[in-house]
Amino acid sequence: MCRFLIFKGKDPILLSHLLTRPAHSIINQSFDSRLRLDRRRPINGDGFGVGYYSLDPELEEAGPCIFRAITPAWNNMNLETLAEKTKSNLVFAHVRASTYGVLSETNCHPFTFKNLMFMHNGGISNFNQVKRRLINHIKDEYFLFIQGSTDSECCFALFLDTLDKLGHDPNKNVKIDPKALRQALIKTIEYIKDWTKGTNDPSLLNFAVTDGDSVVVTRYITSKTEEAASLHFSCGSSFVEYEPNQYRMERLDRGQNVIMVASEPLTFERGDWIAVPTNSVLTIRNQTVLLHPIIDEYFQEDPLYSRSSTFAESKGLMGSIPLAEAPDADVPPLEREGRSRSGPVVC
Repeated sequence: MCRFLIFKGKDPILLSHLLTRPAHSIINQSFDSRLRLDRRRPINGDGFGVGYYSLDPELEEAGPCIFRAITPAWNNMNLETLAEKTKSNLVFAHVRASTYGVLSETNCHPFTFKNLMFMHNGGISNFNQVKRRLINHIKDEYFLFIQGSTDSECCFALFLDTLDKLGHDPNKNVKIDPKALRQALIKTIEYIKDWTKGTNDPSLLNFAVTDGDSVVVTRYITSKTEEAASLHFSCGSSFVEYEPNQYRMERLDRGQNVIMVASEPLTFERGDWIAVPTNSVLTIRNQTVLLHPIIDEYFQEDPLYSRSSTFAESKGLMGSIPLAEAPDADVPPLEREGRSRSGPVVC
């Protein structure tokens, strides 16, 4: 299924440092089956998209820039050229393996409305039975906004409608308090959860939304015993290329100049990434990361309870910290993880 990546930095970054150059970039994740726990659907080749906010103040009111295509991300020269020439301090990237909807640009993420941008990794259980109820629930304005045929875009329309009904009109094209974004996203999950009760399989609802300033991301599944689709985050002072195609997150001070959220980590450094707990919401505002549990009937009060990853693995949605190569007992630990001793020293 899908993978997504979010970058939020105090300073802008060249898109190629996220999309094309890292050995385990989101594009390499989309086709390299060696990095999958589940190999039945190892390739994310049903299109891709990248959304970013321009650094030009005159274009701020125009919303995010979007580049989407139905070609596989690893085979698109336009993406490679764009990534080498474009900088931004807030980037959404997504590679798609379709579950609902045909192969078309309108079905590729991220989706946008005014200054808002949205992505989804996962799927709504028995969506064909839920779709009519969802559409009947939302205002005509947001129903007419839907151009594609995916459950993800319908979720975005539901989020816009929910945000509107909570008193935050998306049409005003203004920054929205992150608490309101978080409230609307959790309420969107509540609607889907209620409409899918009684279905055989759980729904996987890893959502990401931003207004160009704050970012809110959920890792959620409608199950009390299963893990949601994988999600990790990393933060530090800078994201550096210490050798060709080899990156790490530097932590030279306590600052969080760089914050990244990803379905699968971009680096081979195990210490760079923290797994987001299942059924929780992550909020980024002013380079600060907040984690809140989503407390409902699927919340596990016991922090030591071990959920099963069987369902997420069966959907190809459980990524892991990658290794540069297969471990070799004769190779020292540092080199075993694909690093050399000439790498940077972190204080």
